[in-house]
Amino acid sequence: MRKKIVAGNWKMNKNFFEAEELIADIAEALEEIELNNAEVVVCPPFVYLEMATDIAEESKIKVGGQNVNDNESGAFTGEISASMLKSLEVDYCIIGHSERRKYFSEDHAFLKRKIDSVLNNEIKPIFCCGELLPERESGKHFDVVKTQLVESLFHLPADKFLQVVIAYEPVWAIGTGVNATPQQAQEMHDFIRQLIAKKYSRAIADETSILYGGSCNAKNAKELFAQPDVDGGLIGGASLKSVEFIEILKSF
Repeated sequence: MRKKIVAGNWKMNKNFFEAEELIADIAEALEEIELNNAEVVVCPPFVYLEMATDIAEESKIKVGGQNVNDNESGAFTGEISASMLKSLEVDYCIIGHSERRKYFSEDHAFLKRKIDSVLNNEIKPIFCCGELLPERESGKHFDVVKTQLVESLFHLPADKFLQVVIAYEPVWAIGTGVNATPQQAQEMHDFIRQLIAKKYSRAIADETSILYGGSCNAKNAKELFAQPDVDGGLIGGASLKSVEFIEILKSF
């Protein structure tokens, strides 16, 4: 049975004390929640990862990085390698978020190398894919997502691909307050699962967790998560408030 996952992407938010309080509040709340094959991931800024993994060690929380460099080491000022994340006992790493694609011009080939780097260091990638509004309006959204998966993920052998979590994030719904309808989310998630089945096998497709990202919050999570191919969410702004994040966790 594939895992249900709720991952909080904190982006560039919170000072150290606020971050410590937030993750501590989440950890405390989880003591009273039966997760039932669900996993909770927090992805704070890099400077808080050691604090987060220390707290996570005594809780039900898993920790993820927000980004990674494709090199193992070298003269890359300000960058973080997968082996560094591994040394902090980080479990996941977000790769291919639309903000990285847009603001830092990360292309398919670059993301492919990042995928290989984290998997080689036994870190699970949360691979983001999704279309821009003009691409959806012109009916190209399926082609866009297919290309993203093929170019950055489908080189993997089956055993490696099984470690990948996919997050579908319609770019037009990120931070806009506008989210895809449950039907739109289900349609794309089903499409992604069919692509995986065709490339690998139905068994592997059925084991792959596919999350929805894009203005998912406590009000709409339950209906989104009720869709048969939506296995949880990659949560942005709503993950910065412990009460709302916990409510999302209860939506399974």
